[in-house]
Amino acid sequence: MRSRKSSRAEAPGLPSDRQLGLSWDVPGLLAGVDEAGRGPLAGPVVAAAVILDDAQPIRGLGDSKVLSERVRERLFDEIRAKALCCCIAEASVEEIDTLNILQATLLAMRRAVDGLRLRPHKVLVDGNRLPVLQVPAEAIVKGDAKVAAISAASILAKVHRDRLCLALHEVHPQYGFAGHKGYPTPDHLAALRTHGACGAHRRSFAPVREVLLERRP
Repeated sequence: MRSRKSSRAEAPGLPSDRQLGLSWDVPGLLAGVDEAGRGPLAGPVVAAAVILDDAQPIRGLGDSKVLSERVRERLFDEIRAKALCCCIAEASVEEIDTLNILQATLLAMRRAVDGLRLRPHKVLVDGNRLPVLQVPAEAIVKGDAKVAAISAASILAKVHRDRLCLALHEVHPQYGFAGHKGYPTPDHLAALRTHGACGAHRRSFAPVREVLLERRP
């Protein structure tokens, strides 16, 4: 269910004052969208879109950041089994460095919505910015703690990205991706200074860019 497409520049997201001003509602299928991985120094940014099935409620949904890893893993499997449909999508490190992290995040979100097997009548997106979509959409600040479908999307995106970091750790164990998941922890920054950047690092992010400049002959 993961959607990955070729790199291309995207139109910027709609301004937040337009998103948050939406006061209408549309009957039909509702999709929740969230992302994981905007802050790390390495790896893709991941987005997920989920349309839940009202006939199969999922207990324990919430903001993925406040759930334990074990609970997230359990809910990941349950969401995939019970949702009407879901899609996990990525924007690559190269797209992040080319477009910037905001536009790459919006691109991953759009890919996730476009990859849904069913077309939603409305999309609710966590945060205050919207990707360019072909269906009505609304941004909801802290939506991952307010809307079940967004919570489900946040869990799918978080677990998927954490698994990508575990795979990165197998290839580049010297950076400790299994522990910090790419975030700029002291251990990660120390490893960057010692070993330089690997292919998974985002060269447009200041700590990585600075290390590359320091190591330039």
